[in-house]
Amino acid sequence: MSLVNLSHLCSHLQNASKARLGLTSLPHSNLHLSLLHSLQRSGFLSTITLGGPTPPPPSLLLSHPRDPAGSAITQTNRATRRLWVGLKYWNNEPVLSKMGMVSKPTRRIWMGVEELRDVAKGVRSGYVDGLRGVGECLFVSTDRGIMEVRESVERGVGGMVLCRVL
Repeated sequence: MSLVNLSHLCSHLQNASKARLGLTSLPHSNLHLSLLHSLQRSGFLSTITLGGPTPPPPSLLLSHPRDPAGSAITQTNRATRRLWVGLKYWNNEPVLSKMGMVSKPTRRIWMGVEELRDVAKGVRSGYVDGLRGVGECLFVSTDRGIMEVRESVERGVGGMVLCRVL
């Protein structure tokens, strides 16, 4: 798992939402796709579409990533694959206003269920501040995939704390 690439994703999405972009592209990887799905389930993103270097037509901007017909991923076109992400806005303000990494490449933060439960309640645990704001989310990488901290506590699994979204 490359936390450097994940930090690029966080800063890219934050900058794209501040620039009021409706559609932006990110490099395709399974880690990026998992985090983007979690962000979409939490309501921060509108669409995720798998495509090439050019934006997909508006008819292909669906809520689930889809390969355009006849463009399977091969070894020759792997580097050009992009994830096209639609950002959400509410009352002319971006839904995703701030996004930052919690774990860093030099300091990965692992938490068990009890520590994550404290963070979800709003209490600081170790290096991680509790969730305080309305709509604030913390994403955790578990052995069952990337999920939001409340979902992780509900399922009773701990993992590495990835990023915080406001």
